[in-house]
Amino acid sequence: MKILLVEDEPKTAEYIKIGLTENGFDVELAANGQKALQEVISKPYDLLITDIIMPGMDGRELVKEVRKTNQEIPVLMLTALGTTEEIVVGFETGADDYLVKPFEFKELLVRIKSLLKRSSRFQQEDSVLSIADLTLNLDAKTVVRGGKKIDLTAKEFGLLEYLLRNKGKTISRAELAKNVWKIDFDTGTNMVEVYVNYLRKKVDKDFTQKLIHTQFGMGYVLREEA
Repeated sequence: MKILLVEDEPKTAEYIKIGLTENGFDVELAANGQKALQEVISKPYDLLITDIIMPGMDGRELVKEVRKTNQEIPVLMLTALGTTEEIVVGFETGADDYLVKPFEFKELLVRIKSLLKRSSRFQQEDSVLSIADLTLNLDAKTVVRGGKKIDLTAKEFGLLEYLLRNKGKTISRAELAKNVWKIDFDTGTNMVEVYVNYLRKKVDKDFTQKLIHTQFGMGYVLREEA
């Protein structure tokens, strides 16, 4: 698997590169966003790992530009900014996962393997998921409800996909955090609630039949109203 690592701190970049190389990955380095953008456009990569705070084009701007031409490459953001607002902004720009510094190297490996596994798995599964008049197409990365196209961010799309794959099942906030954000511990944030509300505004607000329901004290369920 070929990884592009974007990190402007040479010691950190070299440390991560050595560790990933020892674990069988082919890693190339870019010291800034401009260089990384050129690399992604000109070469095929299986994963993009980028810091956020960098001179010139920062990580968020880089991901925005990458997403204009490449919706498929998984993106992992590394940053010291760990507030709910910063995490949400990171996902809104098109990141697939978010790892807060400082982190254990083994946690980085887990996140990388999870993203790569998901990327490969999606190509082998059914490409269309649906409930009522809502349809999600994994290949085209589109969502349509009642004939109306709904624009979702990458993380909203992932959340809706997980709900669709488990329609009719009550899913706890912890399960959503683990399976959509790959976080298996309490972050002390309301990130899951924030994204469920984002999704509701786009998927349910303009429609009479509501599909996303709250099971108080238990979590959320995607189902058709009786």
